[in-house]
Amino acid sequence: MTLNEPVPDFTLPATGGQQIQLSALRGAPLVLYFYPRDATPGCTDESLQFKASFEEFRTLGCTILGLSRDSIASHERFRAKLELPFHLLSDTEEVVCGLFDVIKEKTLYGKPVRGIERSTFVIDATGILRQEWRKVAVPHHAQAVLDVVKSLSSHS
Repeated sequence: MTLNEPVPDFTLPATGGQQIQLSALRGAPLVLYFYPRDATPGCTDESLQFKASFEEFRTLGCTILGLSRDSIASHERFRAKLELPFHLLSDTEEVVCGLFDVIKEKTLYGKPVRGIERSTFVIDATGILRQEWRKVAVPHHAQAVLDVVKSLSSHS
């Protein structure tokens, strides 16, 4: 994915028994955040930040979607436990992860593993990638994303 270029369409299963298609979300900004794993400390903190800012995003007409390689069943448990007001997408086949190039070699307990590099993308109302964060540090991240969405809204 390249900044200021259209994001190719995709469809993934989501919580709530939904199939979410990117092109169906056009007309409003979208925050797509990729996270390594449900119910881990960093992923929980990040999701709770987006939950805490949810009403501000919604006021701007912005959709928030979380995405990981976890199963829908795992996502449903994670979403219910945290009472997340937005959906989580399951990319078990790594199709969208590949599109955004977020699968990286990492080291876990001294061993190499493939996993999602925590990343966030803002897609504008026309489907253009406007901002990306890679190797996200969780503290204050949701606020930084919200600031970008606000700036998009003020320019439209």
